[in-house]
Amino acid sequence: MKKLINNPRSVVAESLEGFGLAHHDLVQIHLDPDYVLRRDVPVQGKVGLVSGGGSGHEPLHSGYVGQGMLTAAVPGAVFTSPTPDQILPAIVKSDSGSGVLLVVKNYTGDILNFETAAELAGVEGIDIRTVVVNDDVAVEDSTYTAGRRGVAGTVLLERIAGGAADRGDVLAKVAEIAERVNANVRSMGVALAPCTVPHAGEPSFTLAEDEIEMGVGIHGEPGRHRVPMTTADSITDQLMEPVLSDLGVASGDRVLLFVNGMGGTPLSELYIVYRRAAQILADRGARVERSLVGNYITALEMEGASVTVLRLDDELTDLWDSPVNTPALRWGV
Repeated sequence: MKKLINNPRSVVAESLEGFGLAHHDLVQIHLDPDYVLRRDVPVQGKVGLVSGGGSGHEPLHSGYVGQGMLTAAVPGAVFTSPTPDQILPAIVKSDSGSGVLLVVKNYTGDILNFETAAELAGVEGIDIRTVVVNDDVAVEDSTYTAGRRGVAGTVLLERIAGGAADRGDVLAKVAEIAERVNANVRSMGVALAPCTVPHAGEPSFTLAEDEIEMGVGIHGEPGRHRVPMTTADSITDQLMEPVLSDLGVASGDRVLLFVNGMGGTPLSELYIVYRRAAQILADRGARVERSLVGNYITALEMEGASVTVLRLDDELTDLWDSPVNTPALRWGV
């Protein structure tokens, strides 16, 4: 294992320290317990947005703390859910009196720990709503989940719900918009090669030289099946078919197309995937009105990609376009 680390057990803390130094104008870092806050919290009169999960998926979630996205992010150990004693202070600091929306990816540990923290926050008088992201069409149940996993659609949901919070929507409205995004977004990923968790010191799974994992999860969980390596167009076809079928994309639909890298795939290859995905949508008569390409929710250095399609309406499009100023996403500022 070759990694730019000092000690496998200090990876998260040292990475957070560096992140805070690099983006001190946008965020503030709290250690022991670990969480990341907007520099300007609390934003009076605005709903707070809090999310989190295991580290190793950067820039998710800490990279999306700031104007137009999250109020706070709570990173756990690598591929490990954050604990309630981390999540609770992040919720408390994020509340300006207008309540807090929790954005939780559908993994058993995340669900249980955020639920516990929400109950404790409720005792303190904070109004809490929760949206569970479950956009992965690859499998219904997985190593870490009951039901569908929450994957790249989380980025889009945090951006759009964060835009709603920043324009001053009340908690019930922000939650409704988040649920609308979740209902209209689907994703599926592929792995060409595994990643190595620092404290494990060995790959999270193995693939033959000529083999790929279709439907892989963001922790390396098994997908639908393993198939021989093939062309980028063929792989994209196999990802897009279940995404579009499950979402029910029809002619005339307006969509956002998001091609995400898993951490170890060059951007040039992601654009080759995007090219084919856009062709498939055009053939169906769908209109790609917004796009995103890059490494926005990763699995350490895993080689691979995912495709995500979000069905848009006027309000979701306006919120996507609204100003955002975070370490990982920035426009309109």
